[in-house]
Amino acid sequence: MPEFEVPKIALLGTRGIPAKYGGFETFAEALAIGLSRKGCDVTVFCERSAEIPSPTYQGVTLVHFRAPRLGPLSTIIFDLKCLLESRRGFDIVYMLGYGAAPFCLIPRLFGRTVWINTDGVEWMRSKWSWSGRVYLRAMERIAVMVANRVIADAAAIKDHLEARYGRLEKCDVIAYGAHVTREADISGVEHFAGLEPGGYYLVVCRMEPENHVREIIEGFEASESPYPLVVVGGISEQTDYVRELLERDSERVRFVGAIYDQKLLTSLRFHARAYIHGHSVGGTNPSLLESMGVGNIVLAHDNPFNREVLGPHGSFFLNAEQLAESVRFVDQLPLANRLEIAEKMCKRIVDCYGWQRIVDQYWMLVQKDSVTA
Repeated sequence: MPEFEVPKIALLGTRGIPAKYGGFETFAEALAIGLSRKGCDVTVFCERSAEIPSPTYQGVTLVHFRAPRLGPLSTIIFDLKCLLESRRGFDIVYMLGYGAAPFCLIPRLFGRTVWINTDGVEWMRSKWSWSGRVYLRAMERIAVMVANRVIADAAAIKDHLEARYGRLEKCDVIAYGAHVTREADISGVEHFAGLEPGGYYLVVCRMEPENHVREIIEGFEASESPYPLVVVGGISEQTDYVRELLERDSERVRFVGAIYDQKLLTSLRFHARAYIHGHSVGGTNPSLLESMGVGNIVLAHDNPFNREVLGPHGSFFLNAEQLAESVRFVDQLPLANRLEIAEKMCKRIVDCYGWQRIVDQYWMLVQKDSVTA
């Protein structure tokens, strides 16, 4: 690629930046700003809110569209609008997620290079009906056929894709990233009455069966830990599973709802005695990385995704009994050992998941795939 040519990149599939909603948005913000600083011309497609949108953010161009309110179709139609807009003027169109995979042919037909990030194994999530799972399985298959390049956020995701669809010639493993946080305001903990630094366990997740929230609660209660368990995640949607979980709400198991204030959430993570991670169908989970980045001891569900991220530094469980044993162990762990584990967690983030490392990996792909004149 000639030195004077500026790669033009469109980033689609999120609600937009600055990040306010979740892991995909945080990833999009860090990647867009990072590539912009490398000299790329980056545009992020955003969902338009009632506020007057800004046309730029930290050197990144923002394009806003209103998403229709049509239930499950809203995201697909929004992605279609973005894909139509991205068919001209870009070298690389990067779609996060594969729910609108067939429409990714649109920019390809106009000569654009299309990347698709498959994220986790979405069709395995229990929240989907059987028809939703069939649809998402089909979208996963179409995504690996349509994309010029598939990006998996974990080696275990690439293994899953190649086990289903055969060897993928252009499938790269690039994880999500995280920052290391060495201190956090205690006021975030004091926001919740009765909590003290180092005096509670923490769960941050969607209230869904594949995140093993019920098993976590059962194991924690069986541990007879003197510390409370704080559960962060949306509880306003009263599914049968959520109602079942809320029956366990007590002084020892405290449901505090969803928290979107990142400063508050970081404070809660930083001052927790340990973080319990029950996710089982994702790849490199942003919440897990963020907990490692503040030096949490992590008790994680035992699956290839979590083992890949934590390496030798996590404690793993498959059922409530195993989790109860892990909690008892952490309760008895001396402070010096806890600090040693915290340092190892932060070092793993720096060595394997630091944002600069992630951006550099993407920059190498941009140089390979940018369209030349």
